Amino acid sequence: EVQLVESGGGLVQPGGSLRLSCAASGFTFSAYAMTWVRRVPGKGLEWVSTINNVDRRTSYAESVKGRFTISRDNAKNTLYLQMNSLKPEDTAVYHCERFGYPERGQGTQVTVSS
Repeated sequence: EVQLVESGGGLVQPGGSLRLSCAASGFTFSAYAMTWVRRVPGKGLEWVSTINNVDRRTSYAESVKGRFTISRDNAKNTLYLQMNSLKPEDTAVYHCERFGYPERGQGTQVTVSS
């Protein structure tokens, strides 16, 4: 059974940082590209970033480029999202996914507010 467990969210002031983690199990983590998406209140699901499993090439939504960094540790079956210079519009529930597959974890809430 595929399991994805996100953690690391919280309340942070604008300009602050958070590091999200996604612990994966039930599949060969190193064999899949992985993605972060976020559910923004009133806007639906938004793609944030993807990291390739072969060469670890990364891609980002324009809204987070230069502020967020996706990474992975295949030995730990864990995906990360380092979020810097956070803005109120980054407020969302963040989920991790295997790229191209529908399963996702319960998500972790990120709230950016003063």
